[in-house]
Amino acid sequence: MAFDLTFDPRVEDWRARIAAFMAEVVIPREQAAFEHGVTDELRRDLQAAARQAGIWAPQAPAELGGGGFRFDEVAVLLEEAGTSLLGPLALNCSAPDEGNLHLLHLAAGPEQRERYLKPLAQGRIRSCFAMTEPPPGAGSDPSALATTARRDGERWIINGEKHLITGADGAAFAIVMARDGDGATMFLVDTDTPGWKQAGHARTIDSTTLGGHCRIVLEDVVVGADSVLGRAGEGFRYAQARLAPARLTHCMRWLGAARRAHGIALQRATRRELFGSGLADLGMAQQMIADNEIDLAASRALLWQTSWQLATGAKGTEESSRAKVFISEATARVVDRSVQLAGGMGTSEELVLGRIYADIRAFRIYDGSSETHRMSIAKRAARRVREATR
Repeated sequence: MAFDLTFDPRVEDWRARIAAFMAEVVIPREQAAFEHGVTDELRRDLQAAARQAGIWAPQAPAELGGGGFRFDEVAVLLEEAGTSLLGPLALNCSAPDEGNLHLLHLAAGPEQRERYLKPLAQGRIRSCFAMTEPPPGAGSDPSALATTARRDGERWIINGEKHLITGADGAAFAIVMARDGDGATMFLVDTDTPGWKQAGHARTIDSTTLGGHCRIVLEDVVVGADSVLGRAGEGFRYAQARLAPARLTHCMRWLGAARRAHGIALQRATRRELFGSGLADLGMAQQMIADNEIDLAASRALLWQTSWQLATGAKGTEESSRAKVFISEATARVVDRSVQLAGGMGTSEELVLGRIYADIRAFRIYDGSSETHRMSIAKRAARRVREATR
């Protein structure tokens, strides 16, 4: 078996152009976004610039106007985009739209592709994914899904409540998970449908997600049979098809953010003089720098391996769980050490570190908490031993 980790020339070209775009176009707009908020106007401006730079949606299929890269190549490019918290938004590879693009490409019918997938891929609209519910509804355990969908002739009537729905404010449509009696079904629901109600924003510690994290109430929302995404009753299967790659694209983006944080801290450490010595020459600081280097390298190696497995046809459920747990925790450690190395200014948005620190914390929870993934990984490991020893 040959392991070739060299980049295809097209990947290297895009990587270099994305890096230049982050430095020249996106990063200079961060401070204004931190102060005034991330808006659709900012999104449109940055996305227009990304199209002009020829780096639009590297993860999207070429027939939809995207880069058409393999998933393992996407890992390289989305890491580069993640070096700014605004970067994935600019390149139309941010959550939840990126995961919804993937799911729609897999499951949408011809009319749904025209109505939802194409405008989403072109950046003309935004979307959200409405599965998470207030307790005791679905969260880490999707089987607790409480939202219901009742068939009424050629129509479906949806009732329920969702919360922490990322990007819902301003989204044109949602992919809604609901229990239908036989299992779960995904529905494409326009957010101007009667009965769809946005009932407020959660006040979370992150602040750079466009559209916030919203509470949604669905009261007798009526949709037609043409709103069913894929097949009725197979919603849990589609959710898994979405979640495995979505976990990894989160890993890609946050790896870029952690790398940026480490770079900022390292610049400070090499310039700062303390107690008659350079900060980077002090033993305790050197340990944090070295541990950051190790965590970044180990995260990238695991991410590339897992992305290659998905690119070559693996289902990737267990592999993506392992990667998600390790990378979410490793990148959080990197950012935490970077804040510590930078001292008081490390807590500020002026150095970006404070903003990255606040935004990255939720990564250990969404798309499956670390504890949920560990439980799943352990069960699979025990099952393999039991089956091998029967």
